[in-house]
Amino acid sequence: MPIGDDDDPMERTMTSEVGSGVDPTKEISSTLDDLESLLKNGDVIAFLSARKVNASIALLGVQALRAYLAGKKADAVDDFGTVTEEIRARLAASTPPPTDEGRAPGRNGGRRS
Repeated sequence: MPIGDDDDPMERTMTSEVGSGVDPTKEISSTLDDLESLLKNGDVIAFLSARKVNASIALLGVQALRAYLAGKKADAVDDFGTVTEEIRARLAASTPPPTDEGRAPGRNGGRRS
């Protein structure tokens, strides 16, 4: 039986039985500010770079999340889209092309020993 949009767990928003009088906007903003500061720290950038993670792309992801949480969904879509495109392009560039046999080349350049 196909799942309708109303039954799709990805389309549901988690809600609480108890009404919340707390506005977490300041705490979320502060947390995102802290994350941005970390991603701008030279030591953190060096660590991430060694793992082939681009801090600028991560910063754009934080910006996208900030926009989404502020209700600026069009901005969030644009930024998340850019993050996705950049990661996809870097992943494709770092993946060796398949050889004639359909396998990525090994240490011997794809030739049999």
